[in-house]
Amino acid sequence: MVDYSKWKNIEISDDEDDTHPNVDTPSLFKWRHEARLEKMKEMEQEKALFLKAKNENTAKLKEVKSKYEQVMKEGIDVTDLKKQLSELESKKIELEDHEEQMKKKEKLMPWNVDTISQPGFSKTVVNVDQPKKVKELTEEEKEIKTREFFKKHEKNLKAYGMLQKYDDSKRFLQENPELVCEETANYLVIWCINLEMEEKTSLMEHVAHQCICMQFILELSRHLNRDPRSCVSSFFSRIQIADVEYRKGFEDELVAFKDRIQRRAKEKIEAAIAEAEEEEKKKRLGPGGLDPVEVFESLPEVLKDCFEKQNIELLQQAISTLPEEEARFHMKRCVDSGLWVPDGNVAGNIAENVAEN
Repeated sequence: MVDYSKWKNIEISDDEDDTHPNVDTPSLFKWRHEARLEKMKEMEQEKALFLKAKNENTAKLKEVKSKYEQVMKEGIDVTDLKKQLSELESKKIELEDHEEQMKKKEKLMPWNVDTISQPGFSKTVVNVDQPKKVKELTEEEKEIKTREFFKKHEKNLKAYGMLQKYDDSKRFLQENPELVCEETANYLVIWCINLEMEEKTSLMEHVAHQCICMQFILELSRHLNRDPRSCVSSFFSRIQIADVEYRKGFEDELVAFKDRIQRRAKEKIEAAIAEAEEEEKKKRLGPGGLDPVEVFESLPEVLKDCFEKQNIELLQQAISTLPEEEARFHMKRCVDSGLWVPDGNVAGNIAENVAEN
């Protein structure tokens, strides 16, 4: 179906017939037309000034970056260049925000006889970063997407996680833009936990740094409402010439992240140990569902000694010394746990296991 809503705000005053009888209608139309032309002229001037400022900032940023890299190689103090780069990066973000505002303002401006009659091909196209598009997925779809992403890109994910220099990371992500996404951050988090569980803490800390870089890129894209792939260059430029506050924020997040990884790895190890112990306990359970280790620990010392020595005669003598009800209680638990079998034999292999524990 054709959307006719865009035609609702057309402003064509030359058709109006609601003017006051004492007002010169042709003059009124002329004044309105001149006012529209003046407004359009102001907008064109604003656009021209903006494009000039943007081009100058881009050229200056490129020049200072080149100079900064050259000076870094020579080992000379780069404090002033860092400050310039920081100011230029901030200016770049301001210009990008201003560009968004100009686009919104131009979109809301009503059409009129002058704009409608503009030639179709005499227009200026400004190449700007596209805002990111978010598609809502179900939890099941997210899980399937994540698994497929891990399987398809695992080699490159590991390669990115092992990079050490900012410039190398920037170049790698620009060459592999499909990695600039939430799934990469998730993969690196899981990898960090596994490394810590394997007691490879030094390697975990390195991968954690790469993970925080990715998370900062994603956060920058959310802040600017842009596709994260268009934020790679901005992030790495900013982190390399970052002011004290921004750098501190990055380092604090990295420290907190490593702490969370270590705690999570510890929890997973404890859970794995508990699960293994539970499985082992289930395997040990006797015919009556009791754990022989727990039953053995609850026995009187005189009975424990019999089971440790695996001596049936000694066991029978010990039972005879106990009150009948107490002896029956303990022997039933021994049978239910497998420490004692009804035919009068001690379950030797189990008793040995109990003795060891």
